[in-house]
Amino acid sequence: MSNPFFNAMGGGNLPGPMGNMMGMLQQFKEFRQTFQGDPKAKVQELLNSGQMTQAQFNELQGMARAFQQMMSNQ
Repeated sequence: MSNPFFNAMGGGNLPGPMGNMMGMLQQFKEFRQTFQGDPKAKVQELLNSGQMTQAQFNELQGMARAFQQMMSNQ
């Protein structure tokens, strides 16, 4: 069911950082619904196969920690 207040405020078409945050959360929800398997195993597979470098892994790990902290503050 749609939230009338949210729709009145732009319904996800908010400018600036709030709009970016809403878009990112929506993308994450869509990703979570379609992803199958163990995320840690998938990342390890990418690392082992060379499709992901150690530097990319470190960056991904930092982003995941920041995202996790952001989500726990809500």
